[in-house]
Amino acid sequence: MIPHIAAANLHSPHSSLSFRKVFRGTIMLFVILFCQLNAFCQDTTTTKEKIPFLEPSPVYLKSRGQLAGYTTLGLYALTSAGLYHLWYSNYDLMGFHFFNDDGEWMQMDKSGHTFSAYIAGRAGYNVCRWTGLDEKRAALIGGNLGWVFLATVEVMDGFSRGWGFSPGDMIANTTGSALFISQQLLWHEQRMELKFSFHQTQYAQYRPDLMGSNFKEQLFKDYNGQTIWLSANIHSFLKKDSKFPAFLNLAFGYGAEGMTGAFSNSTVYHDKIIPPFERCRQFYISPDIDLTKIKTNSRVLKFIFEATRFIKFPLPALEYNTKQQWKFHPVYF
Repeated sequence: MIPHIAAANLHSPHSSLSFRKVFRGTIMLFVILFCQLNAFCQDTTTTKEKIPFLEPSPVYLKSRGQLAGYTTLGLYALTSAGLYHLWYSNYDLMGFHFFNDDGEWMQMDKSGHTFSAYIAGRAGYNVCRWTGLDEKRAALIGGNLGWVFLATVEVMDGFSRGWGFSPGDMIANTTGSALFISQQLLWHEQRMELKFSFHQTQYAQYRPDLMGSNFKEQLFKDYNGQTIWLSANIHSFLKKDSKFPAFLNLAFGYGAEGMTGAFSNSTVYHDKIIPPFERCRQFYISPDIDLTKIKTNSRVLKFIFEATRFIKFPLPALEYNTKQQWKFHPVYF
């Protein structure tokens, strides 16, 4: 892609197919990592106590380890082969090469990589704990499973003529995995979590090929509507007897808008003029709710709270952007 020629964005395979590759690959990653386990653990401790299938085991269970381990290896192989067939088979292979995409989408795609690696690490850790692996091994092994998968995708990129290996993506992936693992080893909990929010924008209508033609597509493709949050649980940094609400977080978000192209904005699409939007970065501060800190005896609610904990709770937010503007959002998605 030629950054200074806006029209080049219309036909660049990297700008459109790479978009689909990253996010559809991430969806596959979620499915895989919820049945993850280290296949090389040699601990065969067993227990005669009957444990509900969905509950973590207090000791390592060989049967669970084998089930999750073989499933992991099989899905990893199938997914890698599927990605190659879907995204790479139409492009010739060539020698390993690099592609500098650090300037794309005002780094929103890099934020997405960090987020994906982080929540994948959490999912991998949870499944490792489900099998009975101890805290340290679950954090180190499970926390890195997302990184391994995303690294495989990047290596595939490096041998495809349609893409290239992105050092920036790998740095972002490593950051997300490291954020999860370091907290788990240091505190045995996640005091600062990465979260995601989305709202539809006006920009997708001008480039539906690149940003989606409906809500489901735009959720994954329209970077203008995505915000990545670092949500800190204040109570976890205070004394245990603090009366500060355990469920109340303070979140800091990053977003960008005004983008109709990766490196620069497009000016025309299918012979239609695209308005000259001004690209800008957005920084947010907002309260957040950690639903997992709300006490309940309902297993259904506990499951829902855990499954949705990566979504930023819609609440008021204060925005500052690089247009030198301050904005207050009564409810921000």
